[in-house]
Amino acid sequence: MDTRWLDDEELDAWIRLIAVVELLPGVLDTQLRRDSELSHFEYLVLAMLSEADDRVLRMTALAARTNATLARLSHVVSRLEARGLVERSPCPQDGRATNARLTDAGWDAVVGAAPGHVETVRGVVLDALTRRQVRELGEIAGAILTRLDPDGRMTPPPRD
Repeated sequence: MDTRWLDDEELDAWIRLIAVVELLPGVLDTQLRRDSELSHFEYLVLAMLSEADDRVLRMTALAARTNATLARLSHVVSRLEARGLVERSPCPQDGRATNARLTDAGWDAVVGAAPGHVETVRGVVLDALTRRQVRELGEIAGAILTRLDPDGRMTPPPRD
């Protein structure tokens, strides 16, 4: 098989994308830890639970939405439980499954963390772009997600 090498334009785009992928998580994590005493992943777990019906998800569904292994998620949820932000309980529909539920304290934590997180997202990503570029970024990310996430586990539903 012949390798389809990247041309200069493709290589430049790829290197820039990789730089964003590498730098952005650290920036988000630093802000959340400083301002809310949450890691970016902990915030993501709380945010996914906050958007779920009754603020409850099966651990397997939560793992899918956060792209985490069950082992990693269980470890993080244990830490969040110890802080009173999440509770686990057997799933009433399937006793073999476990549900995670966002507590009132967890709701307060994610609501309290959201403004600083949004300001950071705006400051480092969105404010650097025009409205047209924001739409294009959404289209580009969507096109890549269809390849990375063909089952749509992490792809958000369309907003009205």
